[in-house]
Amino acid sequence: MSSNQDEVPIPDVIIDRLSGKTYTKGRFFGKGGFAKCYEITEEGTSKIYAGKIVSKKLLAKNNQKEKMVQEIQIHKSLSHRNVVGFHSFFDDDNFVYIVLELCRKRSMMELHRRRKTLTEPEVRYFMKQILDGVLYLHERGIIHRDLKLGNLFINDDVDVKIGDFGLAAKIEYSGQRKKTLCGTPNYIAPEILNKKGHSFEVDVWSIGCIMYTLLVGKPPFETSTLKETYSRIKRCEYRLPSAINKRPAGVLINKMLQAEPDKRPSVQQILQSEFMLEGFLPSQLPVACLTMAPRSDTLYRTDLQRKPLKDVLDNNEHSPVPKMALPIKCTGTVPSFGVMANRMRPSRPSVQAAGSLPVMANETTAECNSHLRNLASQLQKLLSNYTSTNGNSQPISNLEELTDPAAQPFVWISKWVDYSDKYGFGYQLCDDSVGVMFNDQTRILLLPNQMDVHYIERTGEESYHTMGSTPLGIDKKM
Repeated sequence: MSSNQDEVPIPDVIIDRLSGKTYTKGRFFGKGGFAKCYEITEEGTSKIYAGKIVSKKLLAKNNQKEKMVQEIQIHKSLSHRNVVGFHSFFDDDNFVYIVLELCRKRSMMELHRRRKTLTEPEVRYFMKQILDGVLYLHERGIIHRDLKLGNLFINDDVDVKIGDFGLAAKIEYSGQRKKTLCGTPNYIAPEILNKKGHSFEVDVWSIGCIMYTLLVGKPPFETSTLKETYSRIKRCEYRLPSAINKRPAGVLINKMLQAEPDKRPSVQQILQSEFMLEGFLPSQLPVACLTMAPRSDTLYRTDLQRKPLKDVLDNNEHSPVPKMALPIKCTGTVPSFGVMANRMRPSRPSVQAAGSLPVMANETTAECNSHLRNLASQLQKLLSNYTSTNGNSQPISNLEELTDPAAQPFVWISKWVDYSDKYGFGYQLCDDSVGVMFNDQTRILLLPNQMDVHYIERTGEESYHTMGSTPLGIDKKM
């Protein structure tokens, strides 16, 4: 077995020799059994993609090569709004590269780790998109066979994209049953374990496990040992909380988690179920739901705001439409308490004028980078000492590959100013939102679209306004 010392490093500059395109390797996203995933940027166009990179050392056997070829053939044939987009593939002497659509908000596994459980409207929203994507696959004779939270990716608009077709299979004729033992323990269907042959129904089983996990907070058959987990799956032994069991959500889960495949509903039938049709289905979710539960009033308000936008997009997909949730982008401008006043009423002075405020943190970018490099060096030494103490002689060659994607923040404070001796604390987030926490314990937030204003009273009561139409009391704080 090769050690880390034998591994060929992935180049920082990746060249597609056939097309002549060059990509720069960026931040690390995660890794699986065979592949590592990085952000890659196409030189010349600055287009950003996800690069799935597989070492050829892991494709030494013919069956491994065949699986890689099959994954590429299946994925490149797909085009659907709820399937990760496939752009291209190529190789060099050491690696195979697959260039895919970038989903900046990572996967539903990170969402699950942060939130544990979701509200029913959120689950309905995600289920609708998962089902639409799986229906598209099934209509083309494709079984995914590895549907799980880690293979459901999320883009900037909080849309779900099904990815990782490494275990996907094509049904060549009606009634064909696949025999390969494959899948992920907590999501694998009993007919796969029993080696009876399987088809599209295994995806329905996995969707049932996904829905259960999102509502309950853990997979239905999860135990401390693989043997016991498989035993429970074969016996179809799981328990729904009483609060869910008799509700439409519980009824649907029970239908999907049937031991006999032919008793499970089809994807189309699930879409027509009471749970999917009768409850509130948001047309969009706020990005904040990736880290915390949305308030019900916010959820409904977001839906009301988004429906006209959805209609516009449906009628003219190519027209640029301003979005409330913009891709993360940090600017070099220094915000101040007066930034909202300047945008709304440039001719009217504010009680918190920009000129009266102190300058932001004085530390330069170079100093910040130097500090971060110093911290990284210290961490490298600590980890090296740990590996040597524990008898592991393999060096840690890539610190970023040790990071948990769930620990990487979606939004962070990029600029701030402390003027709490007079007014309060102002900040700018990396998505260009600007907020102020006032000394009277009220808060105000201007969204990235520079139009929508959220105001929060001392009691926690929220109100929503647009620039130029705020009430008098709030207007004074702009």
